[in-house]
Amino acid sequence: MNHLSHILIIDDEDKLRTLLTKIIRLEGFEVIEAADCKTALKKLEQHEIDVVLCDVKLPDGNGVELSKKIKDTYPQLEIILLTAYGNIPDGVQAIKNGAFDYITKGDDNNKIVPLLYRAIEKVILTKRVQKLEQQLGSKHSFDNIIGKSKAIQSAIELAKKVAATDTTVLLTGETGTGKEVFAQAIHQASPRCIKNFVAINCAAFSKDLLESEMFGHKAGAFTGAHKDKKGLFEEANAGTIFLDEIGEMNLEIQAKLLRVIETGEFIKVGESKASKTNVRIICATNRNLQQEIEAGHFRQDLFYRISVFQIALPSLRERPLDIELLSNHFVNLYATKINKKTKPLSHEYINALKEHSWNGNIRELKNVIERSVILMEKDELTIDTLPQEIKAFSFQNNEQALNSKKQLSAFDLASAEKMHIQKVMNYTNGNKTKAAELLCIALTTLYRKLEEYQIS
Repeated sequence: MNHLSHILIIDDEDKLRTLLTKIIRLEGFEVIEAADCKTALKKLEQHEIDVVLCDVKLPDGNGVELSKKIKDTYPQLEIILLTAYGNIPDGVQAIKNGAFDYITKGDDNNKIVPLLYRAIEKVILTKRVQKLEQQLGSKHSFDNIIGKSKAIQSAIELAKKVAATDTTVLLTGETGTGKEVFAQAIHQASPRCIKNFVAINCAAFSKDLLESEMFGHKAGAFTGAHKDKKGLFEEANAGTIFLDEIGEMNLEIQAKLLRVIETGEFIKVGESKASKTNVRIICATNRNLQQEIEAGHFRQDLFYRISVFQIALPSLRERPLDIELLSNHFVNLYATKINKKTKPLSHEYINALKEHSWNGNIRELKNVIERSVILMEKDELTIDTLPQEIKAFSFQNNEQALNSKKQLSAFDLASAEKMHIQKVMNYTNGNKTKAAELLCIALTTLYRKLEEYQIS
């Protein structure tokens, strides 16, 4: 640890500076010296300093004021002030300015080394935290959202534009399309990224529990409330709160959420006075909230407040080009986890995935790939490792294609239309209304086509 730690000593007394340098170098630290403020600031630019030992009285300035300037510019390093005997106020002010500690100059040389080690430990911890924050930021950045299709790229561009603002965002889309991934990326690209990102699934709690989770409660507010509890709006203060499945939220809590959005205030369960919060709200739903409003299940005024900026996330069916990219990503992820090597995915395997409907979207694909990697023998993923419903669908389509080739002398437009309608009918399990919607044709037209092509 020591050979990586650099100590800067700032003192205009040559003898004391030389003595301190010898003491500290015996511990294995690298030592850089400076006799005044100007030289010290240059040394800080030239070297990556971990700890500064600084005298209070310097030829061209005051060490207490210099410590503040250094901490403002290099917040990751620590400063130990050397104060004159009996000049405690200097030390106290230095601590207020961000210094790690102070010692009495000349009399406390035996305390320097233990103090240095403590300061170095804090520096190392700070660097580790910064590295973890950078890794976390990278993990949740827009760059980590996989997909080249136009549908997903359009959603990413919209999310990037709104991220820099404080605007409330509503993410819509089917279950498993990555709404929380987008919410985290928006938070990470926002000015609030250094503060908390807090997520809650509104469908996972009863009304009373959801209110307690969101707003907190006072001790004795209800049976089992033995102590005060912070709510997520309090935890997320100055950061972002993600309300997933907001369409499941009770109307009473919707009213309380509306108050938070409009006034920045909420009331804890069992308390009468309001608490303040400053959060960015991102919501998500797989429901059609307009239909929920018409049915009386969702407040229209709340909808207008949360849907200032809507982003619709595409289903996996709408981005078939991304299935191979996502599959390769998940294969590498799970193969690494269980220490397996894999060959590139075969065309047969990829085609089987592309032919599946993916009603569970990316989440379903992820689970299928994990299962496939676990079942993999040797180092190749085969169709045999896929769930039965995917294998059966792939086999059925291959049989249909083979029979069509045998029966047709030419691959004409009518044959292509027939195959396409048959595929959509298979996908909807014979639901003609849904099939007509997906084919973008009138139901009467579909009935005529079914009769014409003798599709049952």
